[in-house]
Amino acid sequence: VQLQASGGGLVQAGGSLRLSCAASGRTFSRYVMGWFRQAPGKEREFISAISGGGVSTYYADSVKGRFTISRDNAKNTVYLQMNSLKPEDTAFYYCARKDPTAKNWYTLDFGSSGPGTLVTVSS
Repeated sequence: VQLQASGGGLVQAGGSLRLSCAASGRTFSRYVMGWFRQAPGKEREFISAISGGGVSTYYADSVKGRFTISRDNAKNTVYLQMNSLKPEDTAFYYCARKDPTAKNWYTLDFGSSGPGTLVTVSS
């Protein structure tokens, strides 16, 4: 599965953006998918994951209540709706699939991501 994130941009604090991640391949619906981000000079940070059927979701505490993950398996696409954005949300955002070696269902394989999309939140 190859992944391509899009939808980033410049937004004021308190604003919203929706990111999309298009995936290639015919087995997209079998994969747990998710998002992570990396700000300049910082470690990669898990944000959210969604089960293959879209029933189960998981969020990092830093985005819980503000971000919503969803997916459309007919379009091979996973989304991240980001509301109430803060300057500290500024980062490159990437989508990834589940780490097949992880015990937790929501752990992502950061190495599976494609190019990220930049989100900049101004204060």
